[in-house]
Amino acid sequence: MPPIKNIIQDMKGGIGSISKRSFDVKLSYNRRSRSHSQGVAATSGDDNHCKTAADILHESCWANLPYELLRDIIERIEGSEITWPARRNVVVCAGVCRTWREIIKEIVKPPLLSGVLTFPVSLKQPGPKDSPVQCFIKQDRTASAYYLYLGLASTICENGKFLLAARKFRKATSTDYIISFDGEDMSRGSNTYIGKLRSNFLGTKFTIYDSQPSHSGGVATSHAGRRVGSKQVSPRVPASSYNVAHIAYELNVLGTRGPRRMQCTMHSIPASAVEAGLNTSTVEIPSSTLVEPLPSFRSSRSKSVISESNAFSGPLNSGNLKDDPLILKNKAPRWHEQLQCWCLNFRGRVTVASVKNFQLVAATEPAQSVSQSDQDKVILQFGKVGKDFFTMDYRYPLSAFQAFAICLSSFDTKLACE
Repeated sequence: MPPIKNIIQDMKGGIGSISKRSFDVKLSYNRRSRSHSQGVAATSGDDNHCKTAADILHESCWANLPYELLRDIIERIEGSEITWPARRNVVVCAGVCRTWREIIKEIVKPPLLSGVLTFPVSLKQPGPKDSPVQCFIKQDRTASAYYLYLGLASTICENGKFLLAARKFRKATSTDYIISFDGEDMSRGSNTYIGKLRSNFLGTKFTIYDSQPSHSGGVATSHAGRRVGSKQVSPRVPASSYNVAHIAYELNVLGTRGPRRMQCTMHSIPASAVEAGLNTSTVEIPSSTLVEPLPSFRSSRSKSVISESNAFSGPLNSGNLKDDPLILKNKAPRWHEQLQCWCLNFRGRVTVASVKNFQLVAATEPAQSVSQSDQDKVILQFGKVGKDFFTMDYRYPLSAFQAFAICLSSFDTKLACE
């Protein structure tokens, strides 16, 4: 059997040629004449070309491999390519054909179980429980933009895989941070829009909105159809904003010096998610959604597709909608007499003192069966390491999207809190 790397290279070449044919078809379609007769002829030709590309893919030798052999190849690729950029080979396998895609759905596990971010949907699934996902954020002051990257090395460096982007939009009484999969197109009308963060006038209270509903509820605040490009989304599939979390910063009325105090109420995560003895293997994350790109679920498709995507913004299916939401609070720093400053142990991940730095832990009640170690476990930490360069480490039960939105709130000016 040829080496796995040779197989991957052959697959990339085959997929690239088919993608090129598809691009040529779309290009010829856009250049067709406005006349009705010529338009019909062009459409017929496009259909023939599309069928040819589909037939080539279906009759490919890779699509007709024996199931046992095919599964063994994919399992070896998935097991060996566990870090980026080598992880892209797993994504390539999912794009070969339907058979390969179905096997990928069975093999690739969500971040909670694997600790690896593979497909776009991973950004809205809870992170691993044992160790945090290490990311970093770059701030572009000129464009009022923020870029989230996955760290590719254990040490702090500026090389990473792009995950999400956000842009700040000021309004008369509030500020919006639009979050997108695309680092170039960060607008609510884009099909890569996945949510937003909105602040009040003082920058003391924030609301995280998700473009998709969650298992644990979430109130839709807007049911009006929005425009994507020049087309109106079908009224049967409204583009709503679902309120999934609130962030509140404590007012500093006396103007005393000290760190900010914040509290996050995660409406889409039940408080029981951090209780001791929780078996994470029982968390329901449909495997059918593991390789689907999130933006496609906002198109005007059937209602069944929309309901299938409910797991995206709701990381956990608690089965009890009456469960209290998870509340996160910032870990109280200690005063260092020698340094004459407030200090937190960021374990080397934060190197520059800043009022923006914070660590979040679960705010538990005495009635909850949460061990002391779980109470002290940092779920999200954010801090400065250089000019316009910050680290962001998150873990279960937060997702990358939720963690990024919480960190964006720290960038906003808070005159009443400092």
